[in-house]
Amino acid sequence: MTSKDAPTQPQSQPINLSTLPIPQLTSIKNQVTQELQHLTNSFTQLRTAQAKFRDCIKSIRDGIEKGAKTQGAAKSILVPLTPSLYVPGTLASTETVLVDIGTGFYVEKTPPAARQFYTAKVDELGKNLKDLETIVQGKQGNLTVVEDVLRQRMISESTNSGEGGKGDGGGDG
Repeated sequence: MTSKDAPTQPQSQPINLSTLPIPQLTSIKNQVTQELQHLTNSFTQLRTAQAKFRDCIKSIRDGIEKGAKTQGAAKSILVPLTPSLYVPGTLASTETVLVDIGTGFYVEKTPPAARQFYTAKVDELGKNLKDLETIVQGKQGNLTVVEDVLRQRMISESTNSGEGGKGDGGGDG
């Protein structure tokens, strides 16, 4: 049991950044920066997915449910072929819709069930975004600390080498 705990202990122990050499601090800074960029990209992708699911809910609510009440079963719509190219179409039925549940699988659902499905997706992504936001803020704090320590160490090194460098530079020239 203690042998299983041993590998995880070094990762959970805090590191005294002020004792690390500048190259190692630079490496840590670069690593944290890359992690932060990856997390930020993931955050953006989750936001985009959430917006797409909200668009699905709006389309079901406005295009299917309201349209069925006002115009009956045969409703003219524009069908997107690409993000900027549409063709005219007609809804054959507003009783059911096909819902993309992922990896190319589609399920036939009633409009209220489809709305409920997408609402659950939006809520799930909202929770994930909140968790990810907390992680991003923590990483930003870590990056700030590493940058501050690195800056202090570089100032300290330049001050120490500047004083020693004057004596060494005068003797060599």
